[in-house]
Amino acid sequence: MNTEQAARRDPRWDLFFAPGMLVAALLLALIEAAKSPEPQMQIQAWTFLLAGIGVLVWTVRRYARGIPADDQSPYANDIVKAGVIASMFWGLAGMAVGLIIALQLAFPNLFYFPDLPFTNFGRIRPLHTSAVIFAFGGNVLIATSFYVVQRTCKARLAGGFWPWFVFWGYQMFILVAGTGYLIGVTEGREYAEPEWYADIWLTLVWVVYLLVFLGTIWKRKEPHIYVANWFYLAFIVTIAMLHIVNNLSMPVDLLSTKSYSAFAGVQDALTQWWYGHNAVGFFLTAGFLAIMYYFVPKRAERPIYSYRLSIVHFWTLIFIYIWAGPHHLHYTALPVWAQTLGMTFSIMLWMPSWGGMINGLMTLSGAWDKLRTDPVLRMLVVSVAFYGMSTFEGPVMSIKAVNSLSHYTDWTIGHVHSGALGWVGFVSFGALYCLVPWLWKRQRLYSNSLVEWHFWISTIGIVFYITSMWVSGIMQGLMWRAYNEFGFLEYSFVETVAAMHPYYMIRAFGGLLYLSGTVIMAYNLWRTARGDIRAAEPLALKPQLATA
Repeated sequence: MNTEQAARRDPRWDLFFAPGMLVAALLLALIEAAKSPEPQMQIQAWTFLLAGIGVLVWTVRRYARGIPADDQSPYANDIVKAGVIASMFWGLAGMAVGLIIALQLAFPNLFYFPDLPFTNFGRIRPLHTSAVIFAFGGNVLIATSFYVVQRTCKARLAGGFWPWFVFWGYQMFILVAGTGYLIGVTEGREYAEPEWYADIWLTLVWVVYLLVFLGTIWKRKEPHIYVANWFYLAFIVTIAMLHIVNNLSMPVDLLSTKSYSAFAGVQDALTQWWYGHNAVGFFLTAGFLAIMYYFVPKRAERPIYSYRLSIVHFWTLIFIYIWAGPHHLHYTALPVWAQTLGMTFSIMLWMPSWGGMINGLMTLSGAWDKLRTDPVLRMLVVSVAFYGMSTFEGPVMSIKAVNSLSHYTDWTIGHVHSGALGWVGFVSFGALYCLVPWLWKRQRLYSNSLVEWHFWISTIGIVFYITSMWVSGIMQGLMWRAYNEFGFLEYSFVETVAAMHPYYMIRAFGGLLYLSGTVIMAYNLWRTARGDIRAAEPLALKPQLATA
């Protein structure tokens, strides 16, 4: 009996239960849309309902003529392709919104529209952060984790249709959360703004994601579990724990968008920044370190410099990072011992972080010459360098004496974006540049010259962005703490805002450059997927698709 005959004979329970769970969620959304007295809840419910119907239509069209060929292949590639496309779409959208809010801060008289409340900074700022972190970054992590776990385990993704449920369920969460911000629906918690109903849906999707990933590891044909999978697993498990605890809340009414946190006062603040900092630690660090540990060696065609160091890196990072959150609450009502604990563990993070950076950079031993000819590898390596820089600056800023100057200033914004643009952005771009030729079976990228342009334009944009914020932030802190001979503040708040104006213009220009590089990348990947080769560039001597 061949594979196709077996697929026809065996019942596909996944094709019943996964869409069935979605239909049940859509029925609840329909009840919310019909019964809720709140216009915001009605909009949220209809958004979820229409998106879910679209997913069901896609499912029927995909399976109407039988089991697709990709479902019977050794590896599930179609879902990774979908993740690449979603990553680029949300990346462009999130970065464009980031440029808009940067322009609003630089030119508030030109980019403020009082008659259009959904364009206000207070609404689109969380839209930007969620879009670039969870929409772009989350899709990159889901796509690369599905690709890497299959190759390193030599096994197809577990669950049949369930991985598609994870993908589409996650897109529906992003859509509901983003539209909610625009109409004023938010919990007001940094990196955790979606309200209770969106949180419940994401929990269901994330549990399925964990089960799919664990199931693939369980049925692996390779006895060893590669280190990238350990980092992906830590990211998935810890984010689930953080999400559930931080979002424990009680809705005012099941037909209302509003809810109240289970925590209050200083306990609520501590829970929020236990979540907030570890979202950075496990979503934006551990998950993307998994990308580094797979794609840097793969692209460089060298083994990891030290596998033993990678294991030390993993265990020390996940133990230390979880305790560092209180450094966000220096000089607050949080007990001093808790503040000191967060500062101490933040400083300790230097060791595992720089161990991982050294491991990534030293993987190029014997292959440094590739940096001259391979701009994708150069982007991956520069991302590791930014990881090292950010994980040096972060512990320094957690020291109380430094934090008294840096906190609440643009220095923090510069720090966050050096990690986000340089580390997360570049390692994601490098992975996507690798994946598209591999998945679409192309000999090479459409244009390596365009990758060069992307690299340099975006790198210059990062430099403009973070240096302007460093200068602006330190200037802010010094002006806020300046006193005159009478003991009064020397500068009013308005004077500090006026002094920051040129740096805000530089920041917006840097963001424009970074977005321009991403647009170039999207065009390059689109032409690559089509199978085009830029006429002025010769073919590579060794086809890149061989690594797939």
